[in-house]
Amino acid sequence: MNKPIIWIHGDCLSPQNPAFQEYPHTPAIWVWDDALIEEWQLSLKRLTFIYECLLELPVEIRRGNVAEEIIKFAKEHDAKLVVTTDSPSPRFEEICTKIERSLELEVLEVEPFFDYDGFIDLKRFSRYWKVAEKYVFE
Repeated sequence: MNKPIIWIHGDCLSPQNPAFQEYPHTPAIWVWDDALIEEWQLSLKRLTFIYECLLELPVEIRRGNVAEEIIKFAKEHDAKLVVTTDSPSPRFEEICTKIERSLELEVLEVEPFFDYDGFIDLKRFSRYWKVAEKYVFE
């Protein structure tokens, strides 16, 4: 069996993350994606919220190129498998492709917060919530 690490990303910042449930006591990493932060112009308030969520998780926090940092972290832990959760983020597939050039990748499904097939602007929580609340409070 491949020794795993867990990659935590912004779409599943929960202690109930399926990767933590499936692979307890496994080293986990979060990488601040400088390019995404700049591209999406994430506010200090949003960054603080994410950081506060991370403080509740057993993760090592790094900064830089996400795929490169994950691959380095895996090598440091002698791991051949990266476990993460699925994400609707446009960058997710790109990062996964880069990781899969060096390591095996297992993507776990996350129970959706609500069922929706349309477009949701993920750059701001308020835009997401404007769509979500119609389905959550039905």
